[in-house]
Amino acid sequence: MANEQKEFFRALDLLEKEKGIPKDYMIEKIEAALLTAYKKETKNSNLKVELNPEKQEIHVYKLLEVVDPNALTIVHENAEGEDDDVDFDFYDDGDEPFDTFDPETQIKLEDARKIKTSYEVGDFVQVEIKPRSFKRIPAQTAKQVIIQGIREAERRNMINEYENKKEDIVTAEVTRIDPETGNVGLAIGKNVVTLFKNEQIPGEVFREGELIKVYVMEVKRDTSGPAVLLSRTHPGFVKRLFELEVPEIQDGTVVIRSIAREAGSRTKIAVESRDPNVEAIGACIGPKNLRKNNIMKEIHGEKLDIILYSDEPEEYIKSALSPADVQSVIRLDERSCRVIVADDQLSLAIGMRGQNARLAAKLTGWKIDIKSASEEKKALYESAMSGADEPSTAFGEKLAEALKEASRGEESEE
Repeated sequence: MANEQKEFFRALDLLEKEKGIPKDYMIEKIEAALLTAYKKETKNSNLKVELNPEKQEIHVYKLLEVVDPNALTIVHENAEGEDDDVDFDFYDDGDEPFDTFDPETQIKLEDARKIKTSYEVGDFVQVEIKPRSFKRIPAQTAKQVIIQGIREAERRNMINEYENKKEDIVTAEVTRIDPETGNVGLAIGKNVVTLFKNEQIPGEVFREGELIKVYVMEVKRDTSGPAVLLSRTHPGFVKRLFELEVPEIQDGTVVIRSIAREAGSRTKIAVESRDPNVEAIGACIGPKNLRKNNIMKEIHGEKLDIILYSDEPEEYIKSALSPADVQSVIRLDERSCRVIVADDQLSLAIGMRGQNARLAAKLTGWKIDIKSASEEKKALYESAMSGADEPSTAFGEKLAEALKEASRGEESEE
């Protein structure tokens, strides 16, 4: 028994050293676990468990309430079916009296004072009991609670460590790749965290032992789900890569105003310079495209569109639709517009499966309707013709305006 207890405390020392789980925290959890187990085995709820790490001892006590035997009563049902409290020393119907004293939960005052003279009725006396063996305890119950305590402590340590790393990038080592789910186990310091498949860039392949960068997307204090959520698909991952790669962003000369991303395919990032002598896009691209290429390498060759931010919505939207050339931007209401492009630029402006237009809308926060110049010309003509039943002067003015707009479109195409 003594050897088992010493091994037990050595395990606690190891947990504190290897996993950083405070011994006091684990002792509190284990005391609760052992108490539950002993109560279940002994069918006695008046128990107390104490762990003494200094002496490497575990003590289990039975708590006995101090009672006055002269005040003990029995319950007797009278003729009316009601309960009478009757002194246990005397029972007037001739039956044998019975004692309500329970030695499993109570101790008589005179016996308690043999242990300690200051005991009074209502106090509790601790009487140590010797459990048969650790092996005989309902070990599975205790084990599960202890394991849960370890998990909670590990979760708490992880949260404390990562709270100040939220929305930042950390380097992790790939320790395991689940062949069924595709989830990747990552070692970050003393912790192992999961990078889920849906947070991986499409098409990227990892190898065990490889060092990769991940973005700390969220740190959760509630007990459901993973404590730390990692990502390589989050727009913040690319934003943080630019902040680490571009010195002008680090010192605040160049500012990232917005970012829109479809991981594995394309990212658009809007930047502006606070120094008229520093060109924002050039700073982000770097000498010989070095900075941009370093970032693209980290995100598995994903395309990067670096555009210049503008406070003028028309100019900002034109830039956002890069690499397409935009002829004009027509505001329709507060946050929506129509964009006119040359016919040969329409597919480029919209992008494959609408991606370019979709990312531009996310980047700018505007709803964008893209039309070719010929479509716009046709729409203007039809709009003018719809006014044929109007007075001739009004119709003529409307048609003239439509033809004028169409001419502008043709001139710009030339």
